[in-house]
Amino acid sequence: MTLFERVKEISKKHGFSSLRVLSEQAGLSPNVIYGWKTKKPSAKTLQAVADVLGVSVDYLLGNTDEMHINKKDAPDDLKEFIDSTPILKYDGKDIPEAEMRIIRRILEDMDD
Repeated sequence: MTLFERVKEISKKHGFSSLRVLSEQAGLSPNVIYGWKTKKPSAKTLQAVADVLGVSVDYLLGNTDEMHINKKDAPDDLKEFIDSTPILKYDGKDIPEAEMRIIRRILEDMDD
């Protein structure tokens, strides 16, 4: 599987409607990832895409089948994760802050 194919596959699994949307979320120009069909990406652009997808660069490059090499860096508590992740998405779209407050209230009421 090529780098481009792997990025395309994982982006679909994460709910991105297109690679253009993924590129923009990574702070890249809209068609950068499509260029990876014929050109190698820079380390900086590859890392930006890996960060948005929540996978390691090694995974994108096909050097490992383990998506998350640095599991210690990711919080294992959902509250910590939500607090440490500035933008959460659902179906490739940002979750508005008002809805995030509702989600937090639901989760906080689970103990009751």
